[in-house]
Amino acid sequence: MNFFERHRSLLTLHFTVLIWGFTGILGSLISIPALQLVWYRVLIAGATLAVYHWIAKKSVGVPASQMLKFMGIGVLVGLHWYLFFEAIKVSTVSVTLVSLSSMTLFTAILEPIYYRRKLSIGDIIVGLIIILGIYLIFKFEFQYWLGILLGLAAAACASIFSILNSKLVKTTEPSIITQYEMFGALIGLSIVMLFSGGFNADMALNVSDFVFVFILGSICTALAYVMGVAVMKNLGAFTVALVNNLEPVYGIILAFFILGSTEKMSLGFYAGAIIVLGAVFIYPLIRKKINA
Repeated sequence: MNFFERHRSLLTLHFTVLIWGFTGILGSLISIPALQLVWYRVLIAGATLAVYHWIAKKSVGVPASQMLKFMGIGVLVGLHWYLFFEAIKVSTVSVTLVSLSSMTLFTAILEPIYYRRKLSIGDIIVGLIIILGIYLIFKFEFQYWLGILLGLAAAACASIFSILNSKLVKTTEPSIITQYEMFGALIGLSIVMLFSGGFNADMALNVSDFVFVFILGSICTALAYVMGVAVMKNLGAFTVALVNNLEPVYGIILAFFILGSTEKMSLGFYAGAIIVLGAVFIYPLIRKKINA
């Protein structure tokens, strides 16, 4: 791999993370409720990936047992996205993104349990720092308590399905896993909406909602995912982890300029956010030093 290939991959990764950071903005701009929003997202993402596999002439056939596993995890992905967008609806993009950054905390706790290994001192220290940052955000932005709790729940779901996917991706191509997960999420959400009366007038999309939902499902989900996987061929896992941690930073900056005054928070919030995001950035460095 030459210099230009590496830097092109690095720029592509940053662009991908920027797109992921933009999903929160879209969640705020789209007027329909979170449940219907996520239903459209997984429908469009699943269909887009199916078209991608058809154009690339990739076989998506997997054993029935694996397919059920992928679709089961997809239900968890759907729950994660619902909690994420609901958090945005009841609070702000900034609050939700910082709360979602606690995924590092949940992973530090749950991953050792899943793989049956001891918690490291580094994991414990980083976890305590993140808890301190979240406490400050609770203290200074308590009016958004529901959004913070939903964001934390979304982070827990993201941590669980990421841990599960990290094992499955060793035997199946990531884009194929994602396609089945999108279909699993679609089925799960459809069942919930069927019994809760979610297929109602809230499904109606105006012109701007249609455009934003399509961008969310195709570009911010399917395309960004394929791009994110592609750069892993030229970049190490450590580099990818560090750049991925920029997602809330990009998202908060974009929200501040696009959404304006609704995203202006207290100094206490920004102090807590800096602590949380700082811990998130430190975490890969600690893990690398421990595993060296």
